[in-house]
Amino acid sequence: MTTSLGTNLQCSIARSLEVVGEKWTLLVIRDALAGTTRFSDFQQSLGIAKNLLTDRLATLVEFGIMERGSYRDDGARERPEYVLTDSGRELVYTIGALLSWGDAHRPTELGPSRILRDSQTGNLLRLAFVNDLGIEVPQDRVMAETVR
Repeated sequence: MTTSLGTNLQCSIARSLEVVGEKWTLLVIRDALAGTTRFSDFQQSLGIAKNLLTDRLATLVEFGIMERGSYRDDGARERPEYVLTDSGRELVYTIGALLSWGDAHRPTELGPSRILRDSQTGNLLRLAFVNDLGIEVPQDRVMAETVR
């Protein structure tokens, strides 16, 4: 069986891209990780058309990355709210990797737009591969091995 990307469903990357591989989807997740939950706030932050945002949020809800709820400001009608699930919060690694790669390989004269910090200590963070002994492994020793 193949995905709409024409790739075998056994490939974890292809299966993941079926859900989160579109630019706007990753930007919605980026904003959600920063605390955005309201449709209007996503739209304002991203400058995305309502129909595209509706579609992206529906996909994220369908695949369990976000949950749709509602909120009501005093005197206003009920409106949709979108909150990341545990599965959605795990995408922080993906967003962090893209952020790090973009800063290194697509920099601007303004410097990084975001940095990653430990919320308890304030220390700067970076992504790394760590083996089962807790030892960091340099990227030139990382090997992607096919299992099937």
